[in-house]
Amino acid sequence: MDKATTAELLDFILESLRLINRRFNGITSSDDFLDNDEGLDKLDAISMRLQSIGEALKNLDKREKELLLKVADKEYWSKIIRTREILTHHYIDIDAETIYMICDEKLEELEQKVLKLQEYLK
Repeated sequence: MDKATTAELLDFILESLRLINRRFNGITSSDDFLDNDEGLDKLDAISMRLQSIGEALKNLDKREKELLLKVADKEYWSKIIRTREILTHHYIDIDAETIYMICDEKLEELEQKVLKLQEYLK
């Protein structure tokens, strides 16, 4: 991902959010992730996409910090990047409730911020 352009990284994040939303469709509680193999597959797939989003934002933070700060403060982006670190290095510590909360409460806001970032690039 290091060689991807800023525009490509933002497109990747939006595509990942679209895929997460598709996979999250029909999930009504964190228990839905744990009830059967299909739920576990969705949990794993969503977690991988969240990790990838964090990686993309980590790369953007290294080279486009000022752009990111136009739409949210450093703490906002740092939380997402830290989530990536947890998913990558402490996957066993991730629980379905956390992933559910992220999908249910945080992704729409992130999508709006990424769309604003794209507007700044035009």
